Amino acid sequence: MKKYILSRIIKSIIALFVVLSIVIVMLFTLIPRANIFKNDTSIQRMKGDEKTSYMYSKWDELGYLDYLTFNEMCRASAEDVDACLAGDTDESAKVLKEYEDNGYTIAQFNNGSYYGYYEYSPFEILRNFYSHFIQIDHPNKVVDADNPDLERKYYIGSDENGIPAIMCSGCEYKYQVYFDGNFPFIHQNIVSLDFGTSYPTKVGIDTVKVIADGQGNAKLTEQTFPTGSVQNSPLIQHSCRYKPTSTLDRMDTTKFTDNYANCDSAYDSPSMISTSLLFGLVSLFLAYIIAIPAGIYMARKKGKLADKIGIVYINFLIAVPSLAFIFFVKQIGQSFGLPDKFPHYGFGDIRSYILPIIILALLSTSSLMMWTRRYMIDQSNADYVKFARAKGLSESEIFNRHILKNAIIPIVNQIPVSIVLTISGSVITETVFAIPGMGKMLPDSINMLNNNMVITLTFIFTGLSVFAVLVGDLLMTVIDPRIKLTEKGD
Repeated sequence: MKKYILSRIIKSIIALFVVLSIVIVMLFTLIPRANIFKNDTSIQRMKGDEKTSYMYSKWDELGYLDYLTFNEMCRASAEDVDACLAGDTDESAKVLKEYEDNGYTIAQFNNGSYYGYYEYSPFEILRNFYSHFIQIDHPNKVVDADNPDLERKYYIGSDENGIPAIMCSGCEYKYQVYFDGNFPFIHQNIVSLDFGTSYPTKVGIDTVKVIADGQGNAKLTEQTFPTGSVQNSPLIQHSCRYKPTSTLDRMDTTKFTDNYANCDSAYDSPSMISTSLLFGLVSLFLAYIIAIPAGIYMARKKGKLADKIGIVYINFLIAVPSLAFIFFVKQIGQSFGLPDKFPHYGFGDIRSYILPIIILALLSTSSLMMWTRRYMIDQSNADYVKFARAKGLSESEIFNRHILKNAIIPIVNQIPVSIVLTISGSVITETVFAIPGMGKMLPDSINMLNNNMVITLTFIFTGLSVFAVLVGDLLMTVIDPRIKLTEKGD
């Protein structure tokens, strides 16, 4: 069994990176790269050489090509830098020819200055992406010419709450391993994944931070900083990164005794991924406690009034478009004084959650009821059920002790996948109620040509989905030990 699980994990990881690689190649080769500027308001104010330079710099930053100015080419390759920079000289011609021979396209700005660019092949795009994908922090990570005596070591210290932590001097992050009250309670900054920064929305912010950081207004808490200063501050000290000496200011030195002063801030509202997960999990729980008992009852009353009413309900939800159903329930909710938009009352009011959760739950009940009923009826015709009836067991005992145990297996198998789907959010529901969750992120990122965000979301959704299938299979073996996942099993 252990060998099987290990094999499935390896295959899942391979599948994840195959999907990710396909998406990366499609984004960078099938979509004209000029399209990424359609939603960039900055470039609309530019003209001439400034616009050209901005475009090539952005393409370089996003991984389409390698862009070099004439000065950069001279400083990198010329034997006599001054002669190269002087202009039309033998040295400059030699440098330009060298880059041209290496596959660079040499062009000129309107002002006559040269620049060069090398367009990456699909293989090179993937190589460049994966070469910096996994980031490992270590004591030699920081390079700061203004702080040559920076001590480089790991050590055991304590955070502002007096809780022990593994800390580092010379690493990018001061806190390497630490504890707090947020799940999963033990956190680390040693290994991270680099998907790049968001563009053209949330420009310059890491895509992971866009998804995982809080929203709303800064949340102030009373904190004790390393200098002993006690202040109301939104800073998250566990997130503090090294800040170059040249950029430290008076505000930093009043709080920190070292250069680890570049910290994230806490906000009073959950992140987008937390918001979608909250709505999704609550609605999923509600859907299961409604649909499974209803499906069981329909199977027990097959062909009778309760079963017919349930079938009508299932067919109604399947037939009616989701958008129409959402607006129908929304209108009913408004008549009871519930808000039609989430921001009306915000995260702090329970009324903001009622309608979206009810809608998401009801939309999920039809398929759950249908499959529960179908599995129960299929099992009720099995030989072991006939034998149980022949022994004189009551219908209640047969359904609860025998049929349900077998019929519930495929439903349990789908629970992890259902939980994963809640993380991705509901596009329509979150749009209608203006919920700041992840539901709209993927389609919005595709429409905005935000390549790095699309890649990040693809990795998250694909990874969670692939591993959810494995967890679902393992859950089946827990529910019914007769099920074996190895080759020797059934």
